[in-house]
Amino acid sequence: MIIADQQYITWLRDIKLNIQRSQIKASVAVNTELIKMYWYLGKEISEKQEKSVWGSGFIDQLSKDLKAEFSEMSGFSSKNLRYCKSFYEFWQQAVANLQINENQLDIFKIPWGHNIMILQKVKNEGEAHFYVEQTIENNWSRAVLEYQLETKLHERQGNIVSNFINTLPKIHSDLAQQLFKEPYHFEFLSISKHSKEADLERQLIKNITEFLLELGKGFAYMGNQYKLYAGSKEYRTDLLFYHTKLRCYIIIELKIGDFKPEYTGKLNFYLNVIDDTVKSEDDNQTIGIILCKSKDNIEVEYSIKNIQKPIGVGQYIYTSELPENLKSNIPSQKEWNSILENNI
Repeated sequence: MIIADQQYITWLRDIKLNIQRSQIKASVAVNTELIKMYWYLGKEISEKQEKSVWGSGFIDQLSKDLKAEFSEMSGFSSKNLRYCKSFYEFWQQAVANLQINENQLDIFKIPWGHNIMILQKVKNEGEAHFYVEQTIENNWSRAVLEYQLETKLHERQGNIVSNFINTLPKIHSDLAQQLFKEPYHFEFLSISKHSKEADLERQLIKNITEFLLELGKGFAYMGNQYKLYAGSKEYRTDLLFYHTKLRCYIIIELKIGDFKPEYTGKLNFYLNVIDDTVKSEDDNQTIGIILCKSKDNIEVEYSIKNIQKPIGVGQYIYTSELPENLKSNIPSQKEWNSILENNI
């Protein structure tokens, strides 16, 4: 019987002592110490399963013994101990593949449920690392993380077609490119193919909380139908934002249908006016974004090729076009509002 194996008994005693130490430290840093404890358990289980002759059933025995010793604690089920093992083995491999020190891993900064969800849904270490970093940066709830995983944010981030590399300094062009995504998911909209651009703008403003969260961290909403003056004439941009990290204004023009080359000329005009009449000396160059229902990337590239102002063109989709499994993962209004308080 494994329960009478002296090697197992000695090993179990060491496990208990380390958990007790984690309990003491947990009063200071609950989540970090908890994840470190699970890392330790995963490491021990992985190494013992490889080297010992106890068989696969020892995890069930360990679960029983830990529950008996630490009856006031949860997390010692056989299922969770197997998660600990998978967690440790996955990130040990990531340390090798990503060529980083395990102390550089940020997995200890996010909740255990978030860690498990990432392990269950990602394909490789690079993707997992992306979602860990994004969870920390944006303070995602588990529901929002699940939605971002399901909508494959790692594939959308930075995919917008732009001329940033030719129109912005290197340090700004890289950041700007990663800031914008494609496609944008406007799952909170209720529009049809018969809707007009004014309807799209109106609904985005009505749902500004969700819109800002889909845009990402750092966007400050300055207004819609923002008035610009050139000579004796008045013009209006659809939406105007200021980005706190890029330290620049961002114009977003909304199109309900296909992209057309003439859209870039009008946006270029707006960018010139903003830079001359609104931007201060401390602000960086204003960026223009066109969001449309569909586009041809080759047509877009020719349209922005020789323009001297930074312009990006992206697509969007909305709720009626999302698969049913994604609709069920859309965070509630309460969850969006809670996250907004920590990000905007």
